[in-house]
Amino acid sequence: MLVGQNGRLEFEVILFLASLRANSPKFAGQVFIAEPRFNQAWTNNPMIRSQHTRNLIAELGAEFIAFDNKVFGESYPYGNKIECLTAIPNDKPFLFFDSDTLILDELCDVPFDFSRPTASLRRTATWPQPLGPGHDYSDIWKDCYDICGIDYPSSLDKQFSAQDWRRYLYFNASFFFHENPTKFGARFLEFAQRIKTSTRPRITRQSLDPWLDQVVLPMVIHSFGGSKHMLARGWLDAKTSCHYRRIPLLYAREDDRVIAKLEQLADQSNIRARLSQHPAFQRMIYQKQGRRLRGMIDRSHQPICEVALRNKLKALGYWIR
Repeated sequence: MLVGQNGRLEFEVILFLASLRANSPKFAGQVFIAEPRFNQAWTNNPMIRSQHTRNLIAELGAEFIAFDNKVFGESYPYGNKIECLTAIPNDKPFLFFDSDTLILDELCDVPFDFSRPTASLRRTATWPQPLGPGHDYSDIWKDCYDICGIDYPSSLDKQFSAQDWRRYLYFNASFFFHENPTKFGARFLEFAQRIKTSTRPRITRQSLDPWLDQVVLPMVIHSFGGSKHMLARGWLDAKTSCHYRRIPLLYAREDDRVIAKLEQLADQSNIRARLSQHPAFQRMIYQKQGRRLRGMIDRSHQPICEVALRNKLKALGYWIR
């Protein structure tokens, strides 16, 4: 499942589906593109309006499903990945991907255990921000687990010290999976609302935008018996998939293999016809500015912090979304 919306996401969905069909020929499962319906949560209709895009997505084998934003919406669009799960029309195991993802190899070879959920470990220490005594990592995370009614000590990775963010279960929400989308989605939404409305000082002093989904996901996964490393290393976010986030970041930091697969996909006539309509894809791929940027970046000495890399791209004039 992916979330699809009018604008940038519709082009990312096309690229994701093209990569899935090209690089995972054994995949025979259903692919749902979840669209938020236009309701009071949105100023403008968020659904994909281009019939050309809708036709191409259907040709690539995906099915549109609509859902209603009852809690989130335009004020927090990342909440779509929480609210969309209950729209899946069956309770079969699911795998969610962010739309800004490429499938690089056979997805069916990945050894998923859907009874033991996990999510992406391609993340840095983005949340929380320790604010001194009484507001350190352990205090803040314990509050989160207590708010959600989940056991906290069993979630800790005790090979790391209390001052090390890696001691605490934390994921990037770019992919996650479980055996039951209805149960997972309901708990995800419940916990998100609990954290969002908490009045505990340690929580209210932290920013939850855009981090709410990633703050809540550890408690959801832990509550279903999941954790880190439920999926063997080297598959997603490595051999099988790439969460590139933005096209300039892809050209700035990903391997040559990823670039080659991207450009091969984008060169297909039906894909080119749509992707070339978006300024970022047009400039970076078809006008070959991505290749030029790649020649300006030393990928062997890149900043660990993504914000620093984004700032560098902005300074070079290549931060285009």
